Amino acid sequence: MRPIIEFCTNNMHHGTDAIMKLLEQNPDFDVIEYGCLGNCGQCYAEPYAMVNGEIIAASDPDELYNKITDAVEGMEDPFADFDLDDE
Repeated sequence: MRPIIEFCTNNMHHGTDAIMKLLEQNPDFDVIEYGCLGNCGQCYAEPYAMVNGEIIAASDPDELYNKITDAVEGMEDPFADFDLDDE
């Protein structure tokens, strides 16, 4: 399953625009920019994004990038235990 990484346009003043552009280069990610994600208090206070609907926040853009990539790497593959040879 490809991770869906969502960014809020209003959060770009925290430097998340550079992270979004970097993640968009990966064809394995679905990166989406919205005008608003509905987390206005958090959006004002710190850099954040959503990964598969879960909020990922950090104190700076570099930390956010690391947290996003960690979250994506930690995702379980729904087909990991499926073996075509067992049929």
